[in-house]
Amino acid sequence: MRAGLSVVAFDAYGTLFDVHSAARRLAPKLGDKGDRLSAIWRTKQLEYTWLRALMKRYVDFWRVTTDALDYAMAAVDLEDAALRDELLHLYENIEAYDEVPDVLDGLRARGLETAILSNGSPAMLEAAARHAGIDSRLDAILSVDPLATFKPDPPVYALPGDRFGVPTEAVAFCTANAWDAAGASTAGLTVYWVNRFGQPPERLPQDIAGEVGALRDLLQDA
Repeated sequence: MRAGLSVVAFDAYGTLFDVHSAARRLAPKLGDKGDRLSAIWRTKQLEYTWLRALMKRYVDFWRVTTDALDYAMAAVDLEDAALRDELLHLYENIEAYDEVPDVLDGLRARGLETAILSNGSPAMLEAAARHAGIDSRLDAILSVDPLATFKPDPPVYALPGDRFGVPTEAVAFCTANAWDAAGASTAGLTVYWVNRFGQPPERLPQDIAGEVGALRDLLQDA
C-alpha cells in the first residue's frame, strides 16, 4: 500500500463477506436452483440500490435485500416461506472469507485503523461483523444509512475521512466490486481492487492504486 495512509476502509458484501454463502449453505434444499437464485438475488440487490438512489426512494439495505430475494425466488419459480426465512437468517449471519481476520490484524499491527464502509444497514453490519468475529478488529462500522443514499453516490466515500478526521488521500478503500472501486476512486480515495474472480476492469472513470487477487495480498506492501 502507498505511504501516507492512516485508514483502510473495506466494502462489506462481496469483499469481507461472501454474498453467496447463504444459498450455498442451503444447497441441498435449493437443488439445481441454488446458483441461479443466488446470482439473481445479488444482481437485483445491487440494481435496487442504484435505482433507489437515482429515484430518491431510499429504504435501508435490509429491505433492499429482502425485496431482491423475493424477486429472485419468483424468477426461479420457488415459493417457500420457510426457505425464504432461512435464507434471510443466513444472510443476516453471513460468512466472512477465511482470510479476513488475519488481514485486519495485520493492518492494525502496522498502525492502520480499519473500518467497514458499506451500503448495509447498521444492524446488518454489526450482526455480520459479530458473527464473523471481526467486530473487535474494526475501529468503525460506517453505513450509508445516515445519508439515505447508496454507493456510488460521492458523499458516501467521504464518511471514513470524516469519521477519523483525516484527509481523503489518507484513506485507502478496498473492494471486490469493480463498480465500487470506480466510484471510490472518482471520489478521491486511494483504491485497491480485490479482483478475486479475474474480471476485466469496468469501462468507467477510475484511477485504481492497486489490483490484488485476494485480501491477504494487501499485506505484502503494507
